[in-house]
Amino acid sequence: MQFEALQKAMIQAMKDHDKVRKDAISTLVSATKKLAIDAGCRENIPDEMTDQAILKEIKSVKEQIETCPDSRAELKAEYQARLAVFEEYAPKMLSAEEIEALVKEKFADVLASGNKGMIMKAVMGELKGKADGKVINAVVAKLTGN
Repeated sequence: MQFEALQKAMIQAMKDHDKVRKDAISTLVSATKKLAIDAGCRENIPDEMTDQAILKEIKSVKEQIETCPDSRAELKAEYQARLAVFEEYAPKMLSAEEIEALVKEKFADVLASGNKGMIMKAVMGELKGKADGKVINAVVAKLTGN
């Protein structure tokens, strides 16, 4: 996702007077800017950095939803709305079948060792930001028989 596209979406949400959407996109813009400043690239923010910020915010809001008590329905609804907006801008993740095919193809030598830790270390470096870590873990466990 391009950072400029995210900023334009935020401006459009402001013009549409859509406060929930504007606040959610603003959170993504702020998180991306913070990552860029920390990495020392204030100008020309790479798309990968924007995707990384979006995925981090999605993970954060999912944790908020899980820990929110049921008695706070309005707060939970707010988190759900924010998650829905975040997911619109999230990068496409690989499916379990795609991960399994990739692991069998690229990491056949490591897979042969049967050491789940070594396999996860090799695979996570390649698939970070492209697939959910829980899905990768499940695929590797299935392939190693653990």
